[in-house]
Amino acid sequence: MILVTGATGNVGRQVVSHLRDQGAAFRALARDPGAAGLPGGTEVVAGDLSDPGSLHAALDGVDTVFLVWPFLDTEAAPAVLDAVGKHARRIVYLSMLGAQEDTGGQADPITSFHSRMERLIERSGLEWTFLHPVGFASNTLGWAQQVRDESVVRDLNGALARPLIHERDIAAVAAHVLTAPDDVHSGAEYVLTGPALVTQAEQAHAIGEAIGRPVRFEEMPEEEKRRQVLAWLPPSGLDTVMKAWAAMAESPEPVTATVEDLTGTPPRTFREWAADHAADFR
Repeated sequence: MILVTGATGNVGRQVVSHLRDQGAAFRALARDPGAAGLPGGTEVVAGDLSDPGSLHAALDGVDTVFLVWPFLDTEAAPAVLDAVGKHARRIVYLSMLGAQEDTGGQADPITSFHSRMERLIERSGLEWTFLHPVGFASNTLGWAQQVRDESVVRDLNGALARPLIHERDIAAVAAHVLTAPDDVHSGAEYVLTGPALVTQAEQAHAIGEAIGRPVRFEEMPEEEKRRQVLAWLPPSGLDTVMKAWAAMAESPEPVTATVEDLTGTPPRTFREWAADHAADFR
């Protein structure tokens, strides 16, 4: 039995879909099962990762957990991992690229908390697998309002290229690992990417193709980007994030074949992702 946390999120919903298609035994965790909006027939159980005591009923009979950590700190993590360890043997953690590296505390806040989570999981006694995707293609949904209103994408550095990954490909790997025999992926750390580097200007063009009208890319002044980032990130992490983006422009993330190696299917292109999400930009 598999427990899927984050089941109502972009990746979690797709994990649910893959596990259903495979006929796997699983249940989905949600704070409010009645509002989860998951496909009919899905077993949805109540539980909240911020309240470890609420998880025991959901974990009953579970041997594997797909963990999406929804917080920017690890305060509740030891108690959650303790609850998981009382029931399950194995955890598959959705982390991020960079969390596996020893940065000496110099990483941005998001990478840092993922790194701390990984260290806690390693010490928990659970068998584990870490998924390290690069940037999610779905993060470009942050451009949706300006595309709808003005057919424009405003951001830093149109030449910045990343191998963005479709959430369905992350989920396909997760489902593959979750349903494999326990020892096959134990201790593995998988870097997951899309099939090629795509610049931000090319991403805007692909969105335009998907919605049937041109979308132009417009360079955003750095100070405007800094103000934008402060809407979701504490000021203490701002400079680190800005430096990380600048470094990424000089040294792009690697492109890996891991998605195809594990699932047998090549990862989807950003153009395919844009076509799948065209309605969000119209």
